[in-house]
Amino acid sequence: MTDQAVHTGGPAPSAGAVDGGGAAGGLLGRRRELDRLRADAGRAGLDALSGSPSARCRVLLIAGRPGSGRTALAEEFARQAAADYPDGILRARLSDPDGTPVPTERTARDLLRALAAARGTAGEPLAAPPAGAGDVELAEALRAALADRRALLLLDDVAAPEQLHGLLPDGRGCLVLAVSRGPLTGIPDVRPCTLEGLGTEAAVALLEKRAGDTPRVTVDPRAAESLAEACGGRPAALVLVGGWLAAHPTASVAEAARRFGALPDDLPGGAADDAHAPEDASGRVPGGHFGGLPGGLPSGLPGPARAAVPGPRARSAAVSRPLVRAFHLVHGSLPPSAARFLRLLALAPAGLADAHTASALTGCRADEAAATLEAFTGLGLLRTTATPGLYAVPGCLAPVLTAVLEERERPQDVRLARARVLERSARLLRSCRAAAEPPGSPARRAAAELPRALRFESRAAAAAWLGPRLPGLRAAARAAVADGELDTLVRRLAAGLAGALIAHLGHEAAAPELYRLHELLLPVTERRGLHGERAAILLDLGDLDAHAGRPHRALTRYRGALEAARADGGRGGDRSAAAYARALESLGDTYAHLGDDRRAGDWYGRALALCQTRGEPADEARLHGLIGAAHLREGRWEEALRAWRACAAACRRLRDGEAYARALEEVARVQEYAGRGEEARRTRRRALRWGRPGAVRGDGGAARGGETGTGGGARSRPAVARWMLEGASRTAESGGRPAK
Repeated sequence: MTDQAVHTGGPAPSAGAVDGGGAAGGLLGRRRELDRLRADAGRAGLDALSGSPSARCRVLLIAGRPGSGRTALAEEFARQAAADYPDGILRARLSDPDGTPVPTERTARDLLRALAAARGTAGEPLAAPPAGAGDVELAEALRAALADRRALLLLDDVAAPEQLHGLLPDGRGCLVLAVSRGPLTGIPDVRPCTLEGLGTEAAVALLEKRAGDTPRVTVDPRAAESLAEACGGRPAALVLVGGWLAAHPTASVAEAARRFGALPDDLPGGAADDAHAPEDASGRVPGGHFGGLPGGLPSGLPGPARAAVPGPRARSAAVSRPLVRAFHLVHGSLPPSAARFLRLLALAPAGLADAHTASALTGCRADEAAATLEAFTGLGLLRTTATPGLYAVPGCLAPVLTAVLEERERPQDVRLARARVLERSARLLRSCRAAAEPPGSPARRAAAELPRALRFESRAAAAAWLGPRLPGLRAAARAAVADGELDTLVRRLAAGLAGALIAHLGHEAAAPELYRLHELLLPVTERRGLHGERAAILLDLGDLDAHAGRPHRALTRYRGALEAARADGGRGGDRSAAAYARALESLGDTYAHLGDDRRAGDWYGRALALCQTRGEPADEARLHGLIGAAHLREGRWEEALRAWRACAAACRRLRDGEAYARALEEVARVQEYAGRGEEARRTRRRALRWGRPGAVRGDGGAARGGETGTGGGARSRPAVARWMLEGASRTAESGGRPAK
């Protein structure tokens, strides 16, 4: 089975990608650590030695600071151990780029989605938990799905031990490889592997590999060793310094070491230990170039400005001082436009950027953005992913970029960049949805007017774009909601994302994502006073809860929708009134599901009164039938007869012969229950006459069964016959006689 990669923070890294440690094409050093991990994976735990083996799987821990090469080591171990786990490798990142822990619900659902996709490929579909399921339910579903499997779970950037408890499989056949900054207290029998800096030989080899083809490292080994020691053996710092050397082929290793030592080793805001010192403005090698960076890339962008705060971060992550110096070395040598381009990548949602995202952030052309992103990978500032054209900011550099952005950019410029990303994403999502529509549809015609760069050639191309970018789109929506000043754009983004998900996945598969989006937008509707939209969102959430078997939560949602529609005060016109009526009817449906037919009939009655006021005969006929069914289940024959006769009369006024015959059948059934056999037979004969094609109406007109007339009858088919023909009464479906 192929590896299943799930990154809550983005796609899996591509083979050979540099992720804060190692070198493209293979891992340098770490042979001792790999041997220890393999030995720990096969060694019996303390519980097994004591004679009482644990039901939980084995847990290995790679502990190290960001930039120590911990993720690269984990990926190399997973690659070597893949043959021992035929059910695949599941990957998830448990922290966002700003350090915020990822909720267990999100991680567990993404892992279950990957398992479901793998089972579907193997012909064994795995049922996914319903939308809105909580942490406990999803954790149980994940453990059940992994119970009889042999899989390796690579959980990167674990922020706290509590994140692991709900994700640990019960079966001993699985192995969990956790990557964290420090120990995971509370996880039983965890086997840690602590990372320090690379040895001198491996560090110099990494520096030489990244420095390019010139033999500068070979001809000056002492300077190379000195530079490797100054970097503390940190792979991420070595990669950045090697990228600087590759971009400046005339600079010697000794010159790089001198400049490296002269640079500050702290960041604004106290992200490192020492006080901040001004960056060396003269730290550029004359005649240097950056391997393909277009010279005039974002030339129209303004230069660095005063201090700014783009938005609150979850926590200020400490960064190793060699890594800060290496970043200053590269950032200070970039052209001003490229340096600003790099700083703005701190705003890339979920740390993911492609040409469209970078172009929107900086205001440059998409082709120029693509060239700059590719050049940044050579400098060690970005890493590639398994998706061509999609790049990821290394986790160790995310706090560095954020700190520099806060110091250099104005708040209004940061907010404008975020707004451009939201606008571009919303247009791409609209085009993505249109690609799934039939040719010639209104959505296709509207998408044809978009620029060529924003259009998709086929449905498959649109789906291939949507999948890997879903984590970034979620993160963009969350950041915009937290900002509080981009509510209009985030509503457009959410609407486009919901439409694209439904178009490509279908309502059932998209329901969990839709549930997340609806809950995310609730604060926006509240602070903006959008009562009509709030009512619509709560109605959708209530429907999802009811479908998932959570009727009491659905009741709370429907009551909230009722209050929101009432607070709208008619400003939404027909939409507000329709939401109010739908909330009333949904409350009746939920109480009927709970078996409280008295309350169900009461809510149906309120909805009926509103429909009669609004003059909606189709909805009126349906609600009469619902009330009649509720009374029938209670054994209240007379009330049920009145309701079903009113339903039949409404169907006749709508000139819907099929629905009228169905209502008469229900009248006859109630008459039988009430002991009126002769009346029931006469009513049933009348229903049979109306149910026949070509039946003659009592007023002399002809109406074929199932054919609607003019006027209100045009609305009767979806509003009346659909419900009545599927079965008006749960009593009839069960085959039992209601007890009086």
